[in-house]
Amino acid sequence: MCFRRYLITVYKSLLYLIFEAGLFALYIPLALLRTGPRLETDIISFLAIPLWLIGSLIILWSFWSFTFRGRGTPLPLDPPKELVVTGPYRYVRNPIYVGVLLIFCGHFLWFGYWALFLYALFSFIGVHLFIVSYEELTLRKKFGAAYEDYRKRVPRWIPKVRQNIFSYLKFWLYKFLPERTSQYEFDW
Repeated sequence: MCFRRYLITVYKSLLYLIFEAGLFALYIPLALLRTGPRLETDIISFLAIPLWLIGSLIILWSFWSFTFRGRGTPLPLDPPKELVVTGPYRYVRNPIYVGVLLIFCGHFLWFGYWALFLYALFSFIGVHLFIVSYEELTLRKKFGAAYEDYRKRVPRWIPKVRQNIFSYLKFWLYKFLPERTSQYEFDW
């Protein structure tokens, strides 16, 4: 990929990130939906902060993976040239939507408006239907067997935390143990 095309891809990804995050994760929920019945969340409202941070980091990491690994953008009109299975995509197939949903849940916990909860719920349902009816079919056609294998290994929404954590721990244990003899072998 030539440098000019590479910069254009980065620019398109940034514009899409600003538009998508700005409109759907910030403007609509915070400017239009902070009305109506409210739930007093009190001390639980502070759980919004880690949800916002984690959700934002997942989204940024996903955009990074799309742009630099997949050589494309998350925009369906300009998808990646390669199937992205690294970064957050090794844990769930739809990390951008998971990150956005975490942000929406943070909005609800912080402000307590039921409209924000309903926005998160209906957004999730809409995204799920879009993924099942369009996105997965398109990826199946474009990437074939590679996508089918990926789809079988990686869950759509909820990561397989236990397996990934143990694999990660095993990697670091083996990395720092002096000699890999039978007494250091672990079968996790």
